[in-house]
Amino acid sequence: MPYIAAFIVSFVFVLITIPLLRKWAIRLDFVDKPRPDSERKLHREPIPLMAGIALFGGFAISYILFMDAGLWKMTAVMVGSLLVLGIGLIDDWYKVSRREFPALPKMIVQLGAALIIYMAGIRFSGFSNPFNDQYILLPDWLQLVLTLLWIFGVTTVINFSDGMDGLAGSLATISAVTLFIVAMTQGQGGSAVMAISLVGVGLAYLRYNKPPAKVYMGDSGATFLGFVLAIIALDGAFKQATLLSLFVPILALGVPIFDNIFVVIKRMMNGKPIYEADATQIHYRLLSSGLNQQQVLLVLCLISVCLSLSSIILILLPV
Repeated sequence: MPYIAAFIVSFVFVLITIPLLRKWAIRLDFVDKPRPDSERKLHREPIPLMAGIALFGGFAISYILFMDAGLWKMTAVMVGSLLVLGIGLIDDWYKVSRREFPALPKMIVQLGAALIIYMAGIRFSGFSNPFNDQYILLPDWLQLVLTLLWIFGVTTVINFSDGMDGLAGSLATISAVTLFIVAMTQGQGGSAVMAISLVGVGLAYLRYNKPPAKVYMGDSGATFLGFVLAIIALDGAFKQATLLSLFVPILALGVPIFDNIFVVIKRMMNGKPIYEADATQIHYRLLSSGLNQQQVLLVLCLISVCLSLSSIILILLPV
């Protein structure tokens, strides 16, 4: 079974390389330092910030070894992922240096990476009419807009959810498991390989990131995970989707998507920039209500599992 092999390769690679990257990050002082003046910094010791490189490496090796797709498509996924990872590492370095990296260049690079994916043929093209089974093909310009918005949006919401030990890794892994099940039920082998590879890197990362965390993936790792999850959905759950099953990937990524819709609306109502970091995400609100980090993580993971189960039920409905 290529899926088992893809999982093992990605899992073992990340499990082995994170300790090495952790030592390297400490040597380079590439660490997330605690800040008593920031309510978003929950840790009390410097935490190495280079696990995103391991996540990319584990996924890339597994993807190259076991993915059966055209060269252009595979190259697009790798190039796009590298762009997202690279700009994320630059952003992380700015944060380490107590500086703020401008949002515009980061957005341009992420949209550029999404455009590469679109040009490779991985896109939201339309959906099946549930009343007559006719496929509704969207105009090219709308395909482009929806594809870019989806990839950029998922990349961003996973990154925004990375504010507490184990949270972003857990939510991304639950979503990847869900998309793997959906791909298997639909006979989409390529999407299944990508999803199970992401499950492998996610579980291995959580070995070091569960509370109290020994490493962080940083913006580089979080945006990379979001980018790949968005691609898996486009190449799997969204492909030949019915009107109802369009909600499958949205529910699979429900916790970060719905939470960040709330956050964006609240920031806009308060006249704040959307990219301005604050403590309005749901995990911060739950912490302020009196729950500890482990309790918040458990609550949000349970909600994510419930939403994921709902998405699986939707894909199995005969509509």
